[in-house]
Amino acid sequence: MATRKTSPHAKRLSAAEREAHITEEAVRFFAEVGFGGDTRELAKRLGVTQSLLYKYFPNKEALINRVFEVVYMGRWNPFWETTIQDRSVPLQERLTRMYIEYSKAALTRDWVRIFMFSGLRGEDINRKYLAILRRRILEPLAVELRHEFGLPSVDEVPLGTKEVELVWSINARVFYFGQREWIFDVPVDDPIDELIAMTIEHFLIGARVMLPRLIDESRPQTAPGEPATLTSN
Repeated sequence: MATRKTSPHAKRLSAAEREAHITEEAVRFFAEVGFGGDTRELAKRLGVTQSLLYKYFPNKEALINRVFEVVYMGRWNPFWETTIQDRSVPLQERLTRMYIEYSKAALTRDWVRIFMFSGLRGEDINRKYLAILRRRILEPLAVELRHEFGLPSVDEVPLGTKEVELVWSINARVFYFGQREWIFDVPVDDPIDELIAMTIEHFLIGARVMLPRLIDESRPQTAPGEPATLTSN
C-alpha cells in the first residue's frame, strides 16, 4: 500500500517553525481563495497530511483566528495611536503621517482580500478588528477634532453616532485605495502618500463645517423651562 510522502522541508521544521509555516501559508491561501477554501487543499499546498494540520490547529476556526492575530493584530502599530494624540504636532500633519503609516499595513494584498472575504462569509475578523479600530483610532480622532476646532469636550457632549461616522469616512476612503488594487484590479495612478494627504485635507475642510452641527444634534435635550446642564465654552 502506497503511503503519502511528507515534504522533506516539513520534516526539518521544529514544532514552532512548522506552526508558523502553516500560519504563513494559511494567510496566503485565504487571501487567494477566501474562507471557503478547504483545509485539505491547504494541507496539500503545505505538503503535509490534513491530520498533521489539525495537530496544530484543531479546526478551521482556530486557524482563521490565528490568521486574524497575525495579519491584523500582529501588524497593529502603536505609533498610530500615539501620533493621533500628539498635540505638539498640527492635526493635519499628524493625521497625514498616521494614515500614511497605516496604509503600509492596511493596503497590502492579504490585509485587503482577507478582510473582504471575511465580510462576505460572515466571519468575526471584520467585527473584531473594526471594534478595535473604533476604540483605539476613530474615537480618539474624534476627540482631537473637537479640540482642534475649539468645540465642547466629550465630557460636556458625548460622542454621537453621526460624529463617529464622519470620522469613519477617512478609513473608508483610504481602504478604497486598497480595494481598487487588490479587488477591482484598477490601482490608483498617483502615489498613495499624496492621495492620503489630499484625503486628510479634504476631510478637515468638511469636518470644520459639519462637526459643530453634529455636536449640537448630540446635545441632551432639556424639557421646556428646565435649565441646561451643559457648561458653555
